[in-house]
Amino acid sequence: MIKGYLYLLCFVLVCCTENLVEKPDNLIPEDKMVSVLMDLALVNAAKSTNISVLYNNDIEPMAYVFRKHDIDSLQFVESDNYYASLPKGEYERMYKEVDLKLEQKLKAVEEAKEVRDSLMRLEREKNNKEADTLMVKDSLP
Repeated sequence: MIKGYLYLLCFVLVCCTENLVEKPDNLIPEDKMVSVLMDLALVNAAKSTNISVLYNNDIEPMAYVFRKHDIDSLQFVESDNYYASLPKGEYERMYKEVDLKLEQKLKAVEEAKEVRDSLMRLEREKNNKEADTLMVKDSLP
């Protein structure tokens, strides 16, 4: 019985150290794969926010991402399967990198929005002052 468990343990250890999926010939490089995954996350967010904008502009989200990165769906699926089969959290590390890049983009967008809002507020204040000046001139006899 103990021999059977020992054989099972050895089998599991051997299986865990081997790649479950062979490396595809057309593997997407890791840095490019991170960019593809990031764009897919952005496209999926856009689809869930307002998909009608995409369809009104004749944009098919997945086709757009594949065309942008000059890959096809089969190449993406094979590469995705390969990276997911790697041991020691390689795939998880890639997704953490995607998450970090998305957070950086969000921060940049928020900063740009703050600048835009400040400029709009200054413009509004300037217009209000000009309007007040005009009203004062008009009210004098």
